Amino acid sequence: MRIRTWLKVLIIGLLTAIGVYAVFTSDWFQKKYMYPFLYQEAVYTYALERELDPFLVTGVIRTESKFISEARSPKGALGLMQIMPETGRWIAEQLGETEYMTADLIDPDLNIRFGSWYLASLKKEFGGNEVLILAAYNGGRGNVKQWIERYGWSKDFDDIQQIPFKETREYVEKVMFSKKRYIELYGR
Repeated sequence: MRIRTWLKVLIIGLLTAIGVYAVFTSDWFQKKYMYPFLYQEAVYTYALERELDPFLVTGVIRTESKFISEARSPKGALGLMQIMPETGRWIAEQLGETEYMTADLIDPDLNIRFGSWYLASLKKEFGGNEVLILAAYNGGRGNVKQWIERYGWSKDFDDIQQIPFKETREYVEKVMFSKKRYIELYGR
């Protein structure tokens, strides 16, 4: 009798685990809870306007803020793409935005527009190399320029493990993984 009860518990447990795994790994669950794609219209509009991959922009947003528009980092970065106030002011100047205020970075549309513009400026500066673009977005363009010089990285650099800052290394990995998942879930 005990073996029969134990076997029933085992089978129920196994079936439950299979069911949970099937739900967790389903596209529906992944899209709804793990990899939502909010603000799609703004992402596509500004990414394509700046000749960026919309899934790269989406990967940045997911990694930076998990789509929380009011996100604020301990260092003071704001909004979906976590733009620092001084970077926001500089971008506003470059875009001729005379009415800009730092609080505007909480607005999803403006934040995606500014963040896409900034990513596009890094894309131009680093020859389209996504690893270098993301490293500069997180660790600063000045640091990436120094690393290129110091370590002799070419425009084809792709060895994320060589990035000297652990936080930046992990950031680049996370964004690249998120970009890949968004492509898998939402297609090209």
